Amino acid sequence: MTTTIYHNQRCGTSRTTLELIRASGVEPVVVNYLETPPSRAALAALIAQAGLSVREAMRAKEAVFTELGLTDPALSDDALLDAMVAHPILINRPFVVTERGARLCRPADKVHEILVS
Repeated sequence: MTTTIYHNQRCGTSRTTLELIRASGVEPVVVNYLETPPSRAALAALIAQAGLSVREAMRAKEAVFTELGLTDPALSDDALLDAMVAHPILINRPFVVTERGARLCRPADKVHEILVS
């Protein structure tokens, strides 16, 4: 199985995670999720595989998060997923998937939990 990183080059944590993967001897598939976002179903599966809630997988620091009213705790997971698909900047990063599972690698060294040695 391949290692895949959902990457944002402008994010320091994402760049560090990519470096850690490469330092382990693996050249991952790099998905620039801002240009090529996952489908809604793939995103939901990725979040579930990482053991997170949809809200935990969101970047609340983005201006669009507040602008869209996503701070409302009553919003359903479906509504949050719809917002993430429409605005991929709301997807927290980096997500990494290996044969050992998926993780949101914040901090970057969480990637070691799923790297295959």
